[in-house]
Amino acid sequence: MLPELRKAFNARFTNDKYRALLASMEQRCGVPVKFRVCETPCFLPRPLLDQMAQYGKELIHQLDSLEYHKASEAAIPAEFNAPNEAPHTLFAQVDFGLIKDSAGRLQPRLVELQGFPSLYAYQPALAQAYSEVFSLDENLDYLLGGLDWESYQKLLRRAIVGDHDPANVVLMEIDPLHQKTLPDFLLTEKMLGIPTVDITEIKKDGRRLLYPRDGRIIPIERIYNRAIVDELLRKNLDLAFRFTDDLDLEWAGHPNWFFRMSKFSLPFLNHASVPKSRFLDQVERLPEDLHNYILKPLFSFAGLGVLIEPTKQDIEAIPPDRRSQYILQERMHFEPVIETPFGMAKAEVRIMYIWLEELLPVLTIIRMGRGLQMGVDHNRNMEWVGSSAGFYSSE
Repeated sequence: MLPELRKAFNARFTNDKYRALLASMEQRCGVPVKFRVCETPCFLPRPLLDQMAQYGKELIHQLDSLEYHKASEAAIPAEFNAPNEAPHTLFAQVDFGLIKDSAGRLQPRLVELQGFPSLYAYQPALAQAYSEVFSLDENLDYLLGGLDWESYQKLLRRAIVGDHDPANVVLMEIDPLHQKTLPDFLLTEKMLGIPTVDITEIKKDGRRLLYPRDGRIIPIERIYNRAIVDELLRKNLDLAFRFTDDLDLEWAGHPNWFFRMSKFSLPFLNHASVPKSRFLDQVERLPEDLHNYILKPLFSFAGLGVLIEPTKQDIEAIPPDRRSQYILQERMHFEPVIETPFGMAKAEVRIMYIWLEELLPVLTIIRMGRGLQMGVDHNRNMEWVGSSAGFYSSE
C-alpha cells in the first residue's frame, strides 16, 4: 500500500532471509511456529491505520450502553455466565478488510469484532523479527497509541498481572502444548513471568482455584483466559469448576465479553464501516443475490462453519429453532492491495485494544491471503500469505 516501501522490500527479498525470519521466531518463542508466517510485513499508510483504529473505538463504544448490555444477555449461554462481570471488556479485537470507494480510495469495512485476548506477546516479537531480519527502516513503527516497547510491556503487565504476584496469575488454556498459539503463551510467560496452565489441571477448594506446579499447589488470584468456549463444548471436558461459580479471583478479561462482543454484536452496530448484518431468524425473505452474502454461526473459531455464497438449500437446512444462532451478512469484496511475486494479495487488518483507563489501540495483526477467507487455514499451499505484522512511518 506504500509503493516505494513495497518495491524496495520485494527487490531485496530472498528465500534465505525468509528462512532466517522463521528461525528467528523459533528462537524467540522456543518452539516452531505451526501456523504460516507470511514472507512479508504489511506497510500501511498512517492515515488509513488511524482511521481503522478510530473506527474500532467507535464500534466498541456503540456496544457500551445499557440497551446493548440488556440485549446481549441472550448471547451468554447459562452454563458460561460468569458472575462479577467487568463493566467493559479488557481486551478487544476489531478486524477490517479494505474496499475501494467510488473515488478509488481504500476504505475499511468491518469483518468481525471480539471481546477476547489475541496474540499480545507474539505479535510484537514477529514485528521485531521482521524489522531485524529484513533491516527495515528505523522510522517504521508497529506499536499504536503512542506506545514504545517499554511502555507497551508495562501496559500489558498492568492488564494481565495487575498488582498480583505473577505466580498467582495464570494463562488458562485447553491443552496449551498442542495449540497453534503456543508461541504466544511461551512469550507471555517470558515477558510477564506467569505460568500457562491447562484448564483440566486446575483444582477447586471452596471459592478458590489452585494449580499444581513442581510438587506444590498454588492458589490462583487472577486468570488470563485463553480457553475458547466452542472448544470446551466440542471436547466435553470434565472440569473441577464451572464458569458460573462465584470464585475468589479476578479475570484478566472477563469471559462474558467473549459472548457480548462477538458476531452477536453485528446487527446492533450502526456505522459506515459495517456491512448489512441480520440475525437469520429475523430475515423474512431471503435475498435473491445470496452470492453477495456470508452465513456465519454466532460462536465459532477460525472460520469454522462460515459459508461464503450460501445457497437457499444451505439456509433451509438450518432448523428454525437454530436460526437465531446465525448471522446473514452482506459480503464485501475486499481489494487486493499487496504486490507479491505470486500476484496481488488481500490484507485483513486486526486492530488490538487494551481497555484500562481508556480504550487504547496498541497493535495490529495482519492476515494476508488470496483465498476466499483470510485465516491461515484457508490459504494452504500458497506463498506470500499468512500471519504478518503491520508497519507505518513514524516520521
